[in-house]
This record gives sequence, C-alpha cells and structure tokens, in this order.
Amino acid sequence: MQPVLDFIGHYWWLVFPLSGVFGGWARSWSQASERRHKRRIELYTLRNQATEAEQASRSEARNLVESHNAVNRRWLDYELDVGKLIDFPAMTDVREPLTVAFLRAKRTADAMRPEAPEDITTLSRLAEYREAVHGFALAFDVAEREALRIKDSNFTGPERQRLATARKLLRIASDAAATPAERQTAYRRARRELDGLIVLPDVTIAALEQKAAAMIDATPAPDLPQN
Repeated sequence: MQPVLDFIGHYWWLVFPLSGVFGGWARSWSQASERRHKRRIELYTLRNQATEAEQASRSEARNLVESHNAVNRRWLDYELDVGKLIDFPAMTDVREPLTVAFLRAKRTADAMRPEAPEDITTLSRLAEYREAVHGFALAFDVAEREALRIKDSNFTGPERQRLATARKLLRIASDAAATPAERQTAYRRARRELDGLIVLPDVTIAALEQKAAAMIDATPAPDLPQN
C-alpha cells in the first residue's frame, strides 16, 4: 500500500488529467447504454406494432369471409326458392346489366375467397379480397333493389300470365293434399310454363326436383281393400 501512496505523493498532478479521461469514458459508456436502451424500446415497439397489425389483418380477413358468406346466403335464398325467382325474375335475367354485373362480381369474389382467413398473409392480398367482397355486396344490393322494383314488368301480358300459372302449379306440386300424380303433373307443367321465360340455375332445379320427390315419397300408401 505504501508504494502506491508514495507514487501518488510524487505524481499527484496526474489526478487531474486522469479524472478527465475517466469522466469522459463514464459519459461515453452512459450515452452508449442509453442508446442501447432506446434501441431495445424501439425494437419492442416495432414488434408489438407488427403483432397488432397481423392480428388486425386476421380479424379483418375473418370479417370479410363472413360478409362474403352473408351475401352468398342472400343469393341462395333466391336459388333455392323458385317462387322468389318467379316474383323477381330479373335476379337471373342475364339481359339485365345490373344482374350481369352482380354475377360477374360474385365470380370475382368467389375466385379470390381464401380456404381459411389465415391464408391471407399479405396486406396486398387482403386489400384485393376486401375490394372484391365489397364490390360483390354492392352489386348484389343494386341488382336486388332493381329486381324488387321492376318485378315482372319487363314481360308481356301473356308472359306474365304464364308466370302466374307457373306459380299456381308450383303450389300444387308442393301441396301435401294433392295426389302424387297431381303433383308430378303440376311440376312438369310449371317447368314448361317457365321455359324460355326464366333461367333457373342448376341448384334451383335440383332443389325443386328434390322437394317434389320428397313430397311424393312422403305420400302414405293407400289402404288395401279388405276381403
């Protein structure tokens, strides 16, 4: 310990420059530490923002898929109900520009629909699907409002009479009180009345035939005569 004290006693003047050196080093270390702390905070913030953005994107993708499903369900109400198509034939009339626009928007949205919301992994993909779904919903709303407005006014008097006849025949075809033969005859006649007037989608025809077949199968067998 004595040698150290002797050294300090002889070279006490070195304390001043060394204190400046140590003070500068301490300040540099403090500033570097502060910069590292700021970088850690910035990285943490960026990670949180990225996570929040990813969660928001997934949430929006799920909402878009549900919106897409909702419009498809509204359209399915027409496809599965031939009575609604008879009442509002413009919904399947490809001579109507608004109907064509709706069907085109539906094809676009259906083609862009992901298998699962999580399959949308980029913001550009999300933006494309968002635009497609919004366009589909808007086109359907416009086409439906027009169909409800014009009803069967685009048809001639005789054509409207055929539509009315088809509507009555379809009621007979689904009437449990009618005989199987009456229902079958009514169904075939209704199809003839609609031929050339309304384009029935394949799913509509399938649903109609399934309903008619179910009504026939549900008819109880006649009682056998008693001997």
